[in-house]
Amino acid sequence: MVFKLSVALLALAATSVSAAAVKRVSCPGGKHTTTNEACCVFFDLAEELQNNKFDNECSEDAHEALRLTFHDAIGFSKSGGPSKGTGADGSIMIFNDTELQDPANNGVDGAIDNLKPLLQQFKVTAGDLIQFAGAVAVSNCPGAPRLQFLAGRPNATHPAALGLVPKPEDNVNKIFARMADAGFSPTDLVNLLASHTVARSDTLILNREAVPFDSTPFTFDSQVFLEVLLKGNETLPPAAGEADAQVPNALAAQGEMRLQSDFAIAHDTQTACAWQEMINNQQLMMNNFKNAMAKLAVTGHDASKLIDCSDAVPIPKPPVGKATTFPAGTGPKLVQQSCPKPFPVLKTDPGAPTTIPECINGDTNIDDCPS
Repeated sequence: MVFKLSVALLALAATSVSAAAVKRVSCPGGKHTTTNEACCVFFDLAEELQNNKFDNECSEDAHEALRLTFHDAIGFSKSGGPSKGTGADGSIMIFNDTELQDPANNGVDGAIDNLKPLLQQFKVTAGDLIQFAGAVAVSNCPGAPRLQFLAGRPNATHPAALGLVPKPEDNVNKIFARMADAGFSPTDLVNLLASHTVARSDTLILNREAVPFDSTPFTFDSQVFLEVLLKGNETLPPAAGEADAQVPNALAAQGEMRLQSDFAIAHDTQTACAWQEMINNQQLMMNNFKNAMAKLAVTGHDASKLIDCSDAVPIPKPPVGKATTFPAGTGPKLVQQSCPKPFPVLKTDPGAPTTIPECINGDTNIDDCPS
């Protein structure tokens, strides 16, 4: 009994010491406390982003900010070394005149123009701004995880080499090889592609903007993982005058599109089951995306030398609580399954096929477009 009591007291003492060791500092203004004063600036930055850039919504500006995190961080090559790029370093913002020459970076100029002025307003580096803005942006999408944010990335000193960003028309093996050279497995890539649940395109279809990738473009759910597998959702060859476009086939009346690369990755033997297992598994998708984004955000950096400022990231909106379903007008007979495991049993939405109107000039928000 004495021995057990002594152990209990030691455990309690250790807990008390550990708790006392984690000191909180009060940020200027007194609204926030954090473990490191270097994080204080990010609370103010989050407020500016939410109020004046994203309007606290899972909007087009929020989607573009999330996309920018990948396009900056993927500028890294294990085989090519630092001269090819130093990862999540803000180079795409600092040297945008150079990196935007890469066709794969078409469309990210909007996010750069939206965010770059904040470098004059807040004492943060471009790499930290990009990764933090992406974490804040996705917190507005119901069902998204709260992403980790580590601060302290130095500014890039040179642009990343052109050609490091995978393109949707690339062969799937070329995409896997490019991602492997940046340190990511095929499964990592699938997990990162959960971002496509809130993705929209302004450039891939001629004269059309804010074209969603699934039927619920303002919700972080697994509909995209289901809908890419539906027969007829393969992308067609580009039409005349649309050399770079990925033209939608099925669900075109709903205003949706599919990326050729998503379809190929969903059916490749290395990734088909990783793709399928996230259908109707909200928690798994959230966990996988959070872990993959944590890895992406520190590409090219030693995470142990960065400062954990995750408490400055807003708590995301909760999931909507709706199970993944076949969109109205579709059903299980349209599934093109490549994973040998049993396919989830899902219901079909009632009624006529849902129509998602185009949102003009990229001005998409919850008031203008259906959720």
